[in-house]
Amino acid sequence: MAFASLFRYFSNDLAIDLGTANTLVYARNKGIVVREPSVVVVNQLTNRIEAVGSEAKEMLGRTPGNIQSIRPMKDGVIADFEVTERMLEHFIKKAHGRKMYVHPRIVIGVPSEITQVEKRAVKDSAMRAGASEVFLVEQAMMAAIGAGLPITEPSGNMIVDIGGGTTDVAVISLAGIVFSRSVRIAGNEMDDGIIQYLKRKYNLLIGERTAERVKMDIGSAYPLKEQIKVEIKGRDLIEGVPKTLVTTDEEIREALAEPVSTIVEVVRSALERTPPELSADIMDKGIVLSGGGSMLRGLDQRLRNETGLPVVLAEDPLASVVLGTGRVLEDIDLLRKVSLR
Repeated sequence: MAFASLFRYFSNDLAIDLGTANTLVYARNKGIVVREPSVVVVNQLTNRIEAVGSEAKEMLGRTPGNIQSIRPMKDGVIADFEVTERMLEHFIKKAHGRKMYVHPRIVIGVPSEITQVEKRAVKDSAMRAGASEVFLVEQAMMAAIGAGLPITEPSGNMIVDIGGGTTDVAVISLAGIVFSRSVRIAGNEMDDGIIQYLKRKYNLLIGERTAERVKMDIGSAYPLKEQIKVEIKGRDLIEGVPKTLVTTDEEIREALAEPVSTIVEVVRSALERTPPELSADIMDKGIVLSGGGSMLRGLDQRLRNETGLPVVLAEDPLASVVLGTGRVLEDIDLLRKVSLR
């Protein structure tokens, strides 16, 4: 009881969705206070951090030799321990209005198939960034809570959370995960698919920011009613000079075919492994999509066709995980049930 009452009056608590592409921070009683790209720019000569978040993303692919843009998260887990720690420290301070000496309790969402070593890395990074205590929770479970699914009821709920580095699929009942699967194919793989396609077909080299923009502008998983085109600027690999070309949604759909098919396959295999009683519930309620990758045009339609089930997009797909994690902050009993050991 002392633990619960302490928790209730500890207003500095934070919920963090530490994503490969974006990091979101939810402060207790305030809501989402940070929503920025997981990018850090470091000066290699002085080892000083020059920029973090949105400001750092603007510099991606545009920095001189001594300044490096780093994405410290890869496939939903920490790739660069030291830079992640400094990035977390920056976001924690920003969430608390730059107040020093604040040591919040932090709840962090992680992919479902994370290893013990990777769990330890996330916990250590958060502790060294100033947390007083760290709880880890599964992203798919948090996305389901954030999307408003009744996860504590004895009925099946299916969530597909497509982030930057991982796609997490989970079937949830009675606040527990009945089946979960995490694959390291998501938004970043889609961007890479566009880069490789343009390189192969047109000998055009583009950067990751351009690929992401093309995906958002004309990317799709299902044929569109009307054709859309976009102008792409990059470097000609043969001539070595800047080059511009116009591409269509059809070509980009071809570029995205492989990652999209993998995501569809993961959803189908999850449905095959779901107990029959819960399958009946999912048939009634459908599949809920969350995460930035779920906003790809026509992905819901493609899943509908492939599974024959209703598919709906969460209200705020980008924030589902952090909203769910924030809700767990307010409910100590639920946090005890869902936190990973």
